[in-house]
Amino acid sequence: MIGGLLFSFWRFFQIVTLIPTLGMLAYFVHQFEKQGLLTPNYVLVLFIVSVLAAAWAIATVFRRKSTRESSLFASFVDLCFVGAFIAGVYELRSIANASCSNFSADSRFSLTIDNNGVSGSSPFHLNVNKNCAMLKASFAFGIMNCIFFAITAFLLLFMHRNRDDREVVVKETYRRRSHDSR
Repeated sequence: MIGGLLFSFWRFFQIVTLIPTLGMLAYFVHQFEKQGLLTPNYVLVLFIVSVLAAAWAIATVFRRKSTRESSLFASFVDLCFVGAFIAGVYELRSIANASCSNFSADSRFSLTIDNNGVSGSSPFHLNVNKNCAMLKASFAFGIMNCIFFAITAFLLLFMHRNRDDREVVVKETYRRRSHDSR
């Protein structure tokens, strides 16, 4: 019972981290498609793995009883997703050292509402490169999902090990002795 609860808990976190990854990477796939360009491998690999992993995670949550029955197979598939996420993160590794934001001090600002205007200076200003930040977030979510799928693979192995597959067969035999006195 506790294995099933832990499994559902980790699957929930997988789904929660896969949905934003899907959205961010779908944005890049759409942008490249709109411009008529091929989507680069570093986006496409992680996007495809995330789509398949999200479908698998949702299916195993809804079919929890059959997942428990075939926990060895589900564990194998989860380990395959660990390898696929490692490949996706490896393809996107160049974003790890990128600086996606620029923080500066003493910037000027102005705000105008109708005829009333306010201007002044702010001590802080933050510029964030949206594309870089989204790729970096997808990279981080990919690493997190590597860990999450490894955890659920081991939980499924634990659930398989603790299953009681033995079938109890009771065989009753009766012997009748005949006392023939010949």
